[in-house]
Amino acid sequence: MTTTASSLDQKSVHVIKGLIMDTVRAANSGHPGGAMSSADFAYVLFKDFLNFDPADSKWFKRDRFVLSAGHESALLYVLLTMRGILTFDDLKAFRQFGSKTPGHPEQDMTDGVEATTGPLGQGFAMAGGMAAAESFLSAYLDDATAGHFTYVLASDGDIQEPICLGSAALFGQWGLGRLIVYYDSNKIQLAGPTCRVDNVNHRALFESMHWHVLEIDGHDHEQIRAAIKAAHAETGRPTLIIGHTTMAKGAATLEGSEATHGSPLPPEEILATKTKLGLPDQGFYLPEDVIRHFQGRFASLSAARASWDQALAARLADPVFAARWKNATQPVCERSLTWPGFETGSGVATRKAFGACLNAMMEQLPTLMGGSADLDPSNQTVKFREAAGVFNAQTNPLGRNLCFGVREFPMGAILNGLALHGGIVPFGATFLVFSDYERNAIRMSALQHLPVLHVFTHDSFFVGEDGPTHQPIEHVSSLRLIPNLLVLRPADARESAACMAVALKQKSRPSVLVFTRQGLPVLDLPQPLEAHVAKGAYVVRDPEDGAPEMLLLASGSEVHLALEAAKAMPERKIRVVSVPSMELFDEQSAEYRDSVLPRTIVQRVAIEAGRSDIWYKYVGLDGKVWGIDHFGASAPAAVLKEKYGFTSANLINFIKG
Repeated sequence: MTTTASSLDQKSVHVIKGLIMDTVRAANSGHPGGAMSSADFAYVLFKDFLNFDPADSKWFKRDRFVLSAGHESALLYVLLTMRGILTFDDLKAFRQFGSKTPGHPEQDMTDGVEATTGPLGQGFAMAGGMAAAESFLSAYLDDATAGHFTYVLASDGDIQEPICLGSAALFGQWGLGRLIVYYDSNKIQLAGPTCRVDNVNHRALFESMHWHVLEIDGHDHEQIRAAIKAAHAETGRPTLIIGHTTMAKGAATLEGSEATHGSPLPPEEILATKTKLGLPDQGFYLPEDVIRHFQGRFASLSAARASWDQALAARLADPVFAARWKNATQPVCERSLTWPGFETGSGVATRKAFGACLNAMMEQLPTLMGGSADLDPSNQTVKFREAAGVFNAQTNPLGRNLCFGVREFPMGAILNGLALHGGIVPFGATFLVFSDYERNAIRMSALQHLPVLHVFTHDSFFVGEDGPTHQPIEHVSSLRLIPNLLVLRPADARESAACMAVALKQKSRPSVLVFTRQGLPVLDLPQPLEAHVAKGAYVVRDPEDGAPEMLLLASGSEVHLALEAAKAMPERKIRVVSVPSMELFDEQSAEYRDSVLPRTIVQRVAIEAGRSDIWYKYVGLDGKVWGIDHFGASAPAAVLKEKYGFTSANLINFIKG
């Protein structure tokens, strides 16, 4: 009997399901049900449509595939094994320490994984960022060099997360015609049927957000192929393919059960399911005919990559294209930028200094993309928007300003997608108090080692009349708790430019840049300033007559207060230390840290317009910290400054007391 392609397709899907069950069972942990319900679509996509280089998972022009339903990781790992990237040993080490197959996909651990996913909805949002990057780069370079599709596999849980729908509204608005989302609608989630919590008409909802929506039987391969082709043909809108599926499709007795969502199938269920699917009673079964069938396009994919290399080499003979290619591929950390100057003694809010720096960056970084969460005038991004243009994939793909609207969490995740795609320098801005909305995306920036610029203005109670709802208190300290995140709070306009320069030098971590609403004096700071800032903390003033006997530490808007207090008390012999970044300072050698904060000096005071707790690591339990450990109030900033004691006179009394 001749084996047909369709029968080999069905056999292949059965083999994938067997491998999923074995992988999850070997770890005694995982999520087999959703992986089994999504297997048909993922198999057809990888085998017949996904454009990639079999020998290079980082090829510039590859299609991106994001498993937003990160709990279905076993499915992705099985497909990567069939691609030849992973091995049986990797599958057997699923969810084990140091393996290439962690519980949820992690892009820095496994070739072929495009994004670290797990927190539901964020993969969807990051994929839209990738699609926006693709649209811009296809216009900036050319489609033959940079054009590709971005595919997403999403679950019921993804669609329920508000970040997903907030992002979807943007992606429809932006006209991301090469974004294709497959929604595996198996109508089951961890706690039971989705109908208990969600009866939304998703077709009507997404169509109202300017999406192209298709509904199919998610287990029918011909319908899957037809839907992907229709999605390719729709160039003006993103496409949502709603695949109606059955949870744990093919399971012997647990098909459709929530019991399969987050637990391995019992051994007897696995055996019965393998029998039902025509698989042998054998662990990690992957026959050669299935591998050959799955890899049937590999020769043509490799040939396409070789042709792309030749075309790129020819294009690079054009100096204009070559310059653009360099802009898109040279890491920004390898570039040196020119920054604006500021006059000593003038009053400049650090948010305005950021705006000036942004305008300078805009000219020097042609692939800088980003925007503000509906706070353009306050965040000082108006000139960027007006000069760089508003991005839309259909009408202005070379626009670099992304209008996020009041969507801080989607903004943060979209920035991560821009960074993951490559070729883009991403930034996003909002008020510091709203970093709470964005926090999990910022955490995912840090987890994925992405050099994203997260910009926050209005950094303290000096916001004033808007009151305690808009006055950050704990936010800077809480952001400092996120591993692999650089928090920079500059003292003045000059330190702001230096902080921007330091942030752009980061290769594998994001930066949070925190700026003031109120004007601050431009200080006469030691040079070279960027080198000092890069060390996180440095001496800005020593006593004129003798060695220091007291240390006064400050960050941001409190540095000038510290300088005023030190000058007013020459008898105390005070050293003033600016601390723009605790993380950078903590990374310095013990010798440098001791040179800035000598252990012999036990009299120590710190001041910051935020929570006081974290500063005790520098001043010690016997030191003193002037901070604010309560919520603010609605009043003019000048009134609050007096009420909360953030004046040089009060600081002097605090030090003396």
